[in-house]
Amino acid sequence: MPILDMYNQFRETFPDLTEKTDKEHIRRWSEVDPDFAYSWFESLANALNNEMNKKISVSKYSEVFEFIRSHFMNGNKEVCNCIDVAFTENLFWQVKPENAKPYWDALPNVLKELYVDFHNRKPV
Repeated sequence: MPILDMYNQFRETFPDLTEKTDKEHIRRWSEVDPDFAYSWFESLANALNNEMNKKISVSKYSEVFEFIRSHFMNGNKEVCNCIDVAFTENLFWQVKPENAKPYWDALPNVLKELYVDFHNRKPV
């Protein structure tokens, strides 16, 4: 599955979070364009970081983490790289450890491993 397919499927499955992500993406990149779906997943991580900082319950996003995990486990090299680099490496950026903890606890192990492999530490 190409990144564009994952992007379109995400947008269909999670319209509320997509709206928040689009706003974050526009703030940084000026527009939402499917040709830049890879960068959009970085904006998704930043939108989730904003939710963490607002102390929004992680239960609202557990299905999102499962979606990302599933696509990482079943995706091609391009999808896996996007999830690793654009999404996971940017998750928890500038989030206080106490706000990150519930999200970290809910994050699937395979994504935790990607995060720790890059950052050499947990966010909590």
